[in-house]
Amino acid sequence: MSIVFRYLIRQIMVSMLAVSGILLLVFMSGRFIKYLASAAEGEIAAGVLFSIMAYRFPGFLELILPLGLFIGILLAYGRMYLESEMTVLFACGLSDKQLLAKTLIGSLPVMLVVGSMSLFVSPWGMKQVEGIFNEARKATEFEMLAPGRFQDFTSGSRVTYTEALSEDKRQLQGVFIAEYDRNGQGVTLITAESGSQLIDQDTGSRFLILEQGGRYQGLPGNLDYNVTRFEAYGLKIQSGEAGSRELDEGVSTMSLWNSTDPDDRALLHWRISLPLIVPIVTLLAVRLSRVNPRQGRFFHLLPAMLVYITYLGLLIVARDALADGKVPEWLGMLWVHAIFLALGLWLQFGSAWLNRRRLEKEAQAHA
Repeated sequence: MSIVFRYLIRQIMVSMLAVSGILLLVFMSGRFIKYLASAAEGEIAAGVLFSIMAYRFPGFLELILPLGLFIGILLAYGRMYLESEMTVLFACGLSDKQLLAKTLIGSLPVMLVVGSMSLFVSPWGMKQVEGIFNEARKATEFEMLAPGRFQDFTSGSRVTYTEALSEDKRQLQGVFIAEYDRNGQGVTLITAESGSQLIDQDTGSRFLILEQGGRYQGLPGNLDYNVTRFEAYGLKIQSGEAGSRELDEGVSTMSLWNSTDPDDRALLHWRISLPLIVPIVTLLAVRLSRVNPRQGRFFHLLPAMLVYITYLGLLIVARDALADGKVPEWLGMLWVHAIFLALGLWLQFGSAWLNRRRLEKEAQAHA
């Protein structure tokens, strides 16, 4: 039976890795495009994109591996049913209970990986992402500038352009700045031959010192612009203290455990729920993978995916209900797991139990 066990697990793992790889590529590509757009807008530096994606990788993995295992079992066992391999294995003495037991044992490493990602690795990675985002928030537009491009760093209130920029980003050449007044009506245009950065050592405020240029202030469409020529002009670009942002996903599991905040407790239950998904979806997939050769290879995938989507959707609903205080914490998300555990057990053993009850009743009737 050890040969059968290795064969079954190999079939599952090959399918799971293929499915998980495709899903990772899709989800990470979508997230990377979003970060790339943020980098193009100057919100984050382009050089940290791959670091962010690397730190976020465990967060993607903890969500994708249970789904990859679920689909992997459906595909692997579905193929084996269609090609009569399961029929041969059952004829050689393999029972439904043994098949389920071997599959559950094979899913344990996946459960351990998902649990480690969910409880430890993923929060650590999100903490690193939080640090990168906060550094980007502290960075001035001086550090975020790219030569030869018009860039907006203030949600449309100021656009900056420079023809050339030194490697250390300390010196600018050919500077153009367009800034709207606070009332949104007037506009100020500033041009300068060069610019440099000045940091006030007392307050930490940063200034852009422009040299040899002009300042044009007025209302678009009118001719009464206020024109000022200057040899040096200081423009404040950032106050001394920059705000920081904390990501909920970056909070450590131990901090969540010691917290009494409902949102933190809901997040803790969510992290614990992710590894619990693995054995339950394994139980469901073993039964849902049974295929009638007349139905086709992928006919069983649609109802199976509806079950998985419902499972995940109810977990999200339970998390929100727990955060809002609508569900007691002792119950948490366990009721969702209990529903689908019962469903899996019924699918796996319900028909056999009904047949046994029917035979007992017939025996009693004849007696």
